[in-house]
Amino acid sequence: MDTSQGTAGAQSLRRALQLLRLLAQHQEDGIRLTEVMAASGLERSTAHRLLSCLVEEQFAERDPESKAYRLGLDAMQLGFASMRRVPLVDHCRPLMQRLARMSGDTVFLVIRQGDYCLCLHREEGHFPVKVFTTDVGGRRLLGLGAGGLVLMAQLSDAEVERIFDRHVEEYTQAGFTRERLQQAVRRTRAAGYADIVDTLTVGVSGVGATFAASPSTLAAISFGAITPRLPPERKRDMAQLLMDQLALNQARGA
Repeated sequence: MDTSQGTAGAQSLRRALQLLRLLAQHQEDGIRLTEVMAASGLERSTAHRLLSCLVEEQFAERDPESKAYRLGLDAMQLGFASMRRVPLVDHCRPLMQRLARMSGDTVFLVIRQGDYCLCLHREEGHFPVKVFTTDVGGRRLLGLGAGGLVLMAQLSDAEVERIFDRHVEEYTQAGFTRERLQQAVRRTRAAGYADIVDTLTVGVSGVGATFAASPSTLAAISFGAITPRLPPERKRDMAQLLMDQLALNQARGA
């Protein structure tokens, strides 16, 4: 890190901000202190002091088993607070309105927030029985809803295991064993989209697909409907519609 130029007296702040960027780059698997030192060029004592401060302030977290560091909840909350007027939502709203109109179902936009997915926006379809499994600003563990499952499927098997281990009680309460979660992730990877039935609410099904929200960030859009409206054949049709419209939207924005 070159901190020789810039605002005088801000070296520590600049280093801490650069460490936050480094943590963000390794959010999926985390980064250990020795790796932070190698990537940043900081001495062990300096890197450890800055990371410890970030952990104390909840801008970073340290896995007690792997000793790896990741962004903490406060860092994420700052990022998502800036998304109240979210360019991503503004960009996706016309697409989501179109999908809700074409399907008649509820359409959700979610993005990963640590071990959870955060709902950024929701559009209602015209079908009279509405599905509101997640409110805007609501969080769900990755893997439970269609959007969260398709985002989880992009992670490594090792990261999926670690997330399950950190929240084993919550997954168990939702009816997910380790094997069931692994199977759902494998099915999603094979299909290219998520397909859920009764995982969040009995009688509710959904399909979801990911897209690149930025060069380094994935988001997901999903349909939610009562299960009778999403038999297997219609699920496949809705998944194809979703992926086609996402590809078209990406092409238009390129």
